[in-house]
Amino acid sequence: MIKAYLAGIPSLYEGESIEVRYSIFEDNELLSKKSIMMEYKKPAIVGQVALMTLLTELENYMDKEIVIIVNDGALYEMVRGTSTSKNKDALNMAKKTREKLLKFEHIIIKDVGGNHEELTRWDEVLKP
Repeated sequence: MIKAYLAGIPSLYEGESIEVRYSIFEDNELLSKKSIMMEYKKPAIVGQVALMTLLTELENYMDKEIVIIVNDGALYEMVRGTSTSKNKDALNMAKKTREKLLKFEHIIIKDVGGNHEELTRWDEVLKP
């Protein structure tokens, strides 16, 4: 099983870079840990951009069971299609993200925002 921890960190000011952090594990063995600086994206889509970046990295593991751990309730709702957002950029990006997710056989996105223990683990794994 592949377990990936993901964070998309928006910039506070327009025009500044965003950061995408992820760590990928297979059976508790670290396969990859990256922190990528990317050009400015609107805060409403940073989580989805981060997820798309991670999915590109995970394409080599499409046939395995994958769990992606996030601390982003808005991203979780957008991907599930339960968001009530009217933001056109976010909705368009959500459609692209769901299309890419459908290419994977067994993938689960888990939001750990409500679980203190899992949130602490998520934070520790993604520290630079």
